[in-house]
Amino acid sequence: MKVNRSQLIDKIVLDADISKKIVGCVLDSMINLIKRSLRQGHSVSLIGFGTFVVRSRSARVGRNPQTGKKILIPASKIPGFRPGKNFKNIVNKV
Repeated sequence: MKVNRSQLIDKIVLDADISKKIVGCVLDSMINLIKRSLRQGHSVSLIGFGTFVVRSRSARVGRNPQTGKKILIPASKIPGFRPGKNFKNIVNKV
Protein backbone atom coordinates (compact mmCIF):
# COMPACT_ATOMS: atom_id res chain seq x y z
CA MET A 1 0.00 0.00 0.00
CA LYS A 2 1.36 3.40 -0.97
CA VAL A 3 0.96 6.27 1.46
CA ASN A 4 0.76 9.74 -0.06
CA ARG A 5 1.41 13.07 1.66
CA SER A 6 -2.17 13.67 2.87
CA GLN A 7 -2.51 10.10 4.16
CA LEU A 8 0.79 10.49 6.01
CA ILE A 9 -0.46 13.73 7.56
CA ASP A 10 -3.71 12.02 8.62
CA LYS A 11 -1.79 9.20 10.31
CA ILE A 12 0.49 11.65 12.15
CA VAL A 13 -2.55 13.66 13.30
CA LEU A 14 -4.07 10.52 14.82
CA ASP A 15 -0.79 9.42 16.39
CA ALA A 16 0.38 12.78 17.75
CA ASP A 17 -3.02 14.38 18.45
CA ILE A 18 -2.15 17.73 16.86
CA SER A 19 -3.83 19.70 14.08
CA LYS A 20 -3.55 18.85 10.40
CA LYS A 21 -2.30 22.35 9.64
CA ILE A 22 0.60 22.06 12.10
CA VAL A 23 1.54 18.59 10.88
CA GLY A 24 1.48 19.80 7.25
CA CYS A 25 3.70 22.78 8.11
CA VAL A 26 6.18 20.62 10.04
CA LEU A 27 6.32 18.02 7.25
CA ASP A 28 6.87 20.71 4.59
CA SER A 29 9.54 22.36 6.74
CA MET A 30 11.35 19.07 7.29
CA ILE A 31 11.35 18.24 3.57
CA ASN A 32 12.58 21.74 2.68
CA LEU A 33 15.38 21.56 5.26
CA ILE A 34 16.52 18.19 3.89
CA LYS A 35 16.48 19.56 0.32
CA ARG A 36 18.46 22.67 1.34
CA SER A 37 21.05 20.64 3.23
CA LEU A 38 21.54 18.25 0.31
CA ARG A 39 21.78 21.17 -2.15
CA GLN A 40 24.62 22.55 0.01
CA GLY A 41 26.35 19.16 -0.09
CA HIS A 42 25.55 18.14 3.50
CA SER A 43 24.02 14.87 4.62
CA VAL A 44 21.06 14.66 7.01
CA SER A 45 21.05 11.87 9.62
CA LEU A 46 17.93 10.86 11.52
CA ILE A 47 19.00 8.42 14.24
CA GLY A 48 16.96 5.21 14.08
CA PHE A 49 15.74 5.99 10.55
CA GLY A 50 18.59 6.70 8.14
CA THR A 51 20.72 9.24 6.34
CA PHE A 52 19.93 11.37 3.31
CA VAL A 53 23.08 11.88 1.23
CA VAL A 54 24.26 13.42 -2.04
CA ARG A 55 25.81 10.94 -4.44
CA SER A 56 27.94 11.73 -7.46
CA ARG A 57 27.21 10.06 -10.75
CA SER A 58 30.07 10.00 -13.25
CA ALA A 59 29.72 11.11 -16.85
CA ARG A 60 28.96 8.18 -19.10
CA VAL A 61 28.03 7.23 -22.63
CA GLY A 62 24.40 6.30 -23.25
CA ARG A 63 22.18 5.76 -26.26
CA ASN A 64 19.27 7.76 -27.58
CA PRO A 65 16.44 5.21 -27.45
CA GLN A 66 14.76 6.66 -30.56
CA THR A 67 17.81 6.74 -32.84
CA GLY A 68 20.28 4.40 -31.14
CA LYS A 69 22.93 7.13 -31.49
CA LYS A 70 25.53 7.38 -28.71
CA ILE A 71 25.24 10.42 -26.47
CA LEU A 72 27.34 11.74 -23.60
CA ILE A 73 25.42 11.89 -20.33
CA PRO A 74 27.11 14.52 -18.12
CA ALA A 75 28.18 13.94 -14.52
CA SER A 76 25.52 14.83 -11.97
CA LYS A 77 24.65 14.73 -8.31
CA ILE A 78 21.68 12.70 -7.11
CA PRO A 79 19.98 12.40 -3.73
CA GLY A 80 20.26 9.10 -1.96
CA PHE A 81 19.09 7.44 1.24
CA ARG A 82 20.93 4.95 3.44
CA PRO A 83 18.55 3.27 5.88
CA GLY A 84 19.73 2.87 9.47
CA LYS A 85 20.20 -0.52 11.10
CA ASN A 86 17.03 -0.23 13.24
CA PHE A 87 14.98 0.78 10.20
CA LYS A 88 16.33 -2.18 8.20
CA ASN A 89 15.51 -4.53 11.06
CA ILE A 90 11.94 -3.25 11.28
CA VAL A 91 11.43 -3.65 7.53
CA ASN A 92 12.91 -7.15 7.68
CA LYS A 93 10.97 -7.99 10.88
CA VAL A 94 14.13 -8.98 12.77
